[in-house]
Amino acid sequence: MSSTTASSVSISAALRRRSLGILAAVAASVAIWLAGALGGTDYAVHGPGRAEMVVNLVPVVAVALGAALLGWAALALLERFAGQRATTIWFSLVVAATLLSFAPLLQVEATPGAKIVLGAMHLAVPVVLVAQLPEHDH
Repeated sequence: MSSTTASSVSISAALRRRSLGILAAVAASVAIWLAGALGGTDYAVHGPGRAEMVVNLVPVVAVALGAALLGWAALALLERFAGQRATTIWFSLVVAATLLSFAPLLQVEATPGAKIVLGAMHLAVPVVLVAQLPEHDH
């Protein structure tokens, strides 16, 4: 196999793995939301100074997809400009973003069940992304 063909195959495999990682991150959030809904979780949340909002599947999919794509974009930029440190820097950013994502969850009024399920979704996306997006040495 020529180096051009090998490079195309590895790029294609990485693109496929990362695309599936994005889908898996969204699917994980949807699965957690559905499990909560089937378990009777009341997804009504009250933010400070805001009207009650019911967290349905539309924002779950939108936020999970947006966060996952942003994570992929950040990793791609870091791989291009940070070299071998890219994954380490990216992982640090993922941890920081995950911790920051809990700030709004801590500020809203919601049932304990809703907070647990929503918190699980806040963890599911980064866990899947960390497992799927970076190139792991085997």
